[in-house]
This record gives sequence, C-alpha cells and structure tokens, in this order.
Amino acid sequence: MFERFRAFLEGLTGSAAQIERGDPRVAVIGLCFQVMEADGKIRSSERRKMRAIIKEYYQLDDSALNALVAAGETAESEAIDFYQFTAEIKRHFAEEQCIELVGMLWEIVYADGERSEMEDHVIWRIADLLGVSGRDRVLKRQEVVAKIDGEEDTGGQQES
Repeated sequence: MFERFRAFLEGLTGSAAQIERGDPRVAVIGLCFQVMEADGKIRSSERRKMRAIIKEYYQLDDSALNALVAAGETAESEAIDFYQFTAEIKRHFAEEQCIELVGMLWEIVYADGERSEMEDHVIWRIADLLGVSGRDRVLKRQEVVAKIDGEEDTGGQQES
C-alpha cells in the first residue's frame, strides 16, 4: 500500500522519490499527527506549526514538505500505536535528537494556545518510548512555555 502511495506522490510532485520505507521523517510526522489528534481535533494552528517546524528542521522546499506530510499522515492513519514510530526514530536518532523531538511536539501542542490532559498523556508515552526522561520531557515543556510567554511579552516579535 505504501509503495502505491509513494508512486502516486511521485507522479504529482516528483519529490516523493526521496521518501523511502523506514524514513524516520515519516515517523516524526506520524507522531506529530498523533499528538495533534490527542485532544480530538486537529486545529489549523497545530498543522501550520508542524509544517513550519518540519520544513525548517529538515530544510525542505514546499513540494518535498507536502510529500513528506502526506506520507506521515498516511502512516499515522494506518498505525495502531506509537511504538512503530518511536522504534524507527530510536534506530536513527541520538538521545539529544529524541529530546529535541519532544520539544517539537510540545510546540505543536501549544500552537492552539492550550494544553489538554490527553496531549500531556500522549507526549508522556512518546517520550517514554523514546527513552526521554521525565525530567527532560518537563524541561522541554517549560522551555516551550517560556518561549511562548516571551513572544507574548514582546508582541510576538523576537528580541534581537
């Protein structure tokens, strides 16, 4: 099924050829979608934040980003749990990258201005499966909250 989907994307965008089976980027996006869905609905602010983070982190053009997001969304819709994604990520990511990923997930959670109990639970489970300590998970959440508070204090503009 994934191969047919990839072939379809290649025909549309020409960039899906870069998406291989087992690509950890697909796993990252799959987890992003699971976090966004945790509270029952994916908000456009969450989707925009995820796209911005992924585009910047992986230095993608719009075409490659669209193909990767589509592959991640499909993978997430077929997933039965977090493990298939976290196992793939652990094979490719160092500990610091896993911690950074948890921070990215917190940014997506806060993109809509609120944090739900279900989102907390999903990130706790993901962090646990990635081997990220409770301490690091909480520190990343606090960093994101501090960043948001700083942006609100400066009217959304970064200080130089």
